[in-house]
Amino acid sequence: MLRYIVKRVLLMIPTLIAVSVIVFTIIQLPPGNYLESYIAELQAQGETVDQQKVDFLRQYYGLDKPLPQQYLRWAGGMLKGDFGYSFEFNMPVTKVVGDRMFLTIIISLVTVLFTWAIAFPIGIYSATHQYSWGDYGLSLLGFLGIAIPNFMLALIMMYVANVYFGTSIGGLMDPQYIGKPWTWDKLMSVLAHSWIPVVVIGTGGTAGMIRRLRANLLDELKKQYVVTARAKGLPPGKLLRKYPLRMALNFFVSDIGSLLPQIISGAEITAVVLSLPTTGPMLLAALKSQDMYLAGSFLMFLAVLIVIGVLVSDLALMALDPRIRLTGGISR
Repeated sequence: MLRYIVKRVLLMIPTLIAVSVIVFTIIQLPPGNYLESYIAELQAQGETVDQQKVDFLRQYYGLDKPLPQQYLRWAGGMLKGDFGYSFEFNMPVTKVVGDRMFLTIIISLVTVLFTWAIAFPIGIYSATHQYSWGDYGLSLLGFLGIAIPNFMLALIMMYVANVYFGTSIGGLMDPQYIGKPWTWDKLMSVLAHSWIPVVVIGTGGTAGMIRRLRANLLDELKKQYVVTARAKGLPPGKLLRKYPLRMALNFFVSDIGSLLPQIISGAEITAVVLSLPTTGPMLLAALKSQDMYLAGSFLMFLAVLIVIGVLVSDLALMALDPRIRLTGGISR
């Protein structure tokens, strides 16, 4: 086990190096850079440009150097904990992320808990009551949840919250708490405003998870070991929990690899529609403005979470299902 973990950790190093090169290349693909876009914007507005200041910034951030040197400076800074300076926000990347990261984690974790709390009982009920009226009704709701776009549901829920509950979702908190230190009252305000984003973001994931759990559990319930255990008189509840449900949860555990970056990045489109101050809109804005340090550092952080999540999911799958082997070969 220890040898396997060490091997996987060592493999992460070349993987992350390759990802960093790809991320840097993609960010540099559009012509120009942030300073050139900024100059063009000022000129379009009829404002004068301080060329000395532009030259100073280009030299200070190494934008006048060849791309390989820019990459080494960026990658080396991240290894030292220096994620660079955000041109658009005019402050260090760590300060830009700040509260946005914390708000994103709150929304995403509550969404995950909401999704699992709804999907597990409904999926189990649908599988154990196949073709019943309850199964048909819940399946219809699941298909509706998958079919309705999140941005449309966000617009509807935002209107309902504002008209019937008097709640404005933008900002994710009451105006008096914006920019203030975190207190218990501020946290309660965030939770009071977060129920609509949680419902909107979680609807599609919940519906899809219900369908997958139902299909996997139905497949397990039809296998011979379940028929044999039922014939031997094992109580239905114990039989369900101990064997088929445990095997049907494999895909939940395998999703950990994608769950960690989703918790940080959040649902970008929904966040834009609801004007949420999370990291999703920040990343989109950084990519559009070619804010290379902010966009690149954030994408690399997501890549690190992915490789860690894949390792955790592999280890958890082995613990959940003994049939899964960490190495190849034939068991003797």
